[in-house]
Amino acid sequence: MKRLTLADCFDPTGERFGLPTYPWRYAPDGMATRRQLRIRGLRPGGQDIAAQILRPRRRREPLTAYLYRIDLARPVRPMTPGRWRAHEAMMRARRRCPECGTDVGYVIPPTLGACVTCAFPEGQRAA
Repeated sequence: MKRLTLADCFDPTGERFGLPTYPWRYAPDGMATRRQLRIRGLRPGGQDIAAQILRPRRRREPLTAYLYRIDLARPVRPMTPGRWRAHEAMMRARRRCPECGTDVGYVIPPTLGACVTCAFPEGQRAA
C-alpha cells in the first residue's frame, strides 16, 4: 500500500477519488462537515455529499470527512415534546441495570452489560 501524502489528497476535479477531494484543513469556503453545520444550527437536509477531506495517517487508511454545501443546508428541526419524551425513555432504558433492575443514575457501559455493582460484586464486599 502506497502511503498517501498531503499533496496526493488535493483533487478538486474529483478525477482520482470520484469526489472533489481536499487535504485536511483546506476545505473551500461554502462547504462544511456535519459537525460544522450543526454548530451553525444547520443540517445537510438530504443533499448529496459535495466533496471530501482526507487526512493521511501512518500505516493506516486516511481519515475521511465529507463536506456539504452550506447554501443548501436546512435549519435543524426543533425538539418537540414527543421527541423529548422519546429521548428521556431511551436514556432511562440505558440507565436501568438488566441484572438488578435499578436506575443507577449513569449510562451503563455496553462493555460491562450491567451496573458496576453487579459487574464486580467481589469489589463491593471489600469496600
